[in-house]
Amino acid sequence: MARLFGTDGVRGIANLELTPELAFDLGKAGATVLSQERNERPVFVVGMDTRRSGDLLENAISAGILAVGGDVIKVGILPTPAVAYLVRHYDADAGIVISASHNPYEYNGIKFFNNQGFKLDDEIEEAIEDIILRHIDTNNHVTHDQVGRVREADKGGLEVYVNYLVSKADYNFKNRKIILDCANGAAFDVAPKVFERLGAKVISIGNSPNGVNINLNCGSTQPRKLQEKVISEGAFMGLAFDGDADRLIAVDEKGRIIDGDKLICICAKMLKDESSLGNGVVTGTLMSNLGFHKYIRELGCETRSTNVGDRYVLEDMLKTGSLLGGEQSGHIIFRSYSTTGDGILAGIQVAGAVIKSGKTASEVSDEIKIYPQVLKNARVDSKNKLKYENDREMQAIFQKTEKRLEGRGRLLIRPSGTEPLVRVMIEGDDIGEITKLAEELALLLTKKFG
Repeated sequence: MARLFGTDGVRGIANLELTPELAFDLGKAGATVLSQERNERPVFVVGMDTRRSGDLLENAISAGILAVGGDVIKVGILPTPAVAYLVRHYDADAGIVISASHNPYEYNGIKFFNNQGFKLDDEIEEAIEDIILRHIDTNNHVTHDQVGRVREADKGGLEVYVNYLVSKADYNFKNRKIILDCANGAAFDVAPKVFERLGAKVISIGNSPNGVNINLNCGSTQPRKLQEKVISEGAFMGLAFDGDADRLIAVDEKGRIIDGDKLICICAKMLKDESSLGNGVVTGTLMSNLGFHKYIRELGCETRSTNVGDRYVLEDMLKTGSLLGGEQSGHIIFRSYSTTGDGILAGIQVAGAVIKSGKTASEVSDEIKIYPQVLKNARVDSKNKLKYENDREMQAIFQKTEKRLEGRGRLLIRPSGTEPLVRVMIEGDDIGEITKLAEELALLLTKKFG
């Protein structure tokens, strides 16, 4: 039986794959499963990003919660990590975010947080799926005064979250010109408020959402405009978020991108220097660059690698006691402060680390050597995403490529958790060679499984 939940919630084209009927069922099933430990009326915090379909899905999933006797606190347009934080602030039973993160506007998604602000374990997701996919009759529709109610948090939730982020900065950005690319998404209101309160001279781009321009030629996945703006304004640095603001990509004063691997390294050094890195374990993923591992180890710390997805990073961090972890894509988790990746929080920490260093962003970034890495996407049919694993021809080709790179690079093939793609990643010392190899492998995968 196919799963509804991918790497980061349930996603699909809004009103086609992710329908209001499915959203209603997710609200009903989610409320049933997540409220089992409490006898009193369960409370769910519901937030969303700026997609046009957000209202449709917010009302549908809220109706599902109300139908089984749960209450809903609507916090409106807020970053994913804000909802995770507000679950704890409001002492709620769970949080729900309606967002497809970095995906185009026609997509949307639904992801859950438990009462501690953590993403759900696989077992709990499967329990929710079972109710929906097996059409299990929970017999829990309520009537009369037991039907749930909705209350609006309005700007209250936003202000609570802004105040929380500001409280996590122990430095001032006075007179520092910082460019923020809010991806026309959930950060558009929060991020400028935070950095302005911290004293920065803020210039925002990608801060005019209209329901259909989220992630469109802006944000962490498309930072070209941010790069140009940093240079033209002579800015201290630039910070780019994705649609739901749970990831960060930075730009130095020269307009060069600083990816998640480097950002984690920059923060690791700051925390290590301040004796705030705990046991010295820094958690990355299978996609983390060889240079990331080398730099962290040179700090006298240990690295670990998990499957791609910040939920898996966090699971490992909780297991090992690690206080810092994240992904090359820009999900960065500061476990002392947050239960999930938080782009704005990461931006505060990164900018603070640069200031504390007494150097420019480019100088700090250049201290970390990153090996050339090429990532190519093979577009495949959704039902074929895993077929390469048992295909003898493709496995033989992969082995041949690995032998060619032996001692000077590596190959990683993995299916996307959210899109009909198989990702081909190659690292090595020759950018031309690894680009050609990655393109060839991606083309072969598309031809065979597309």
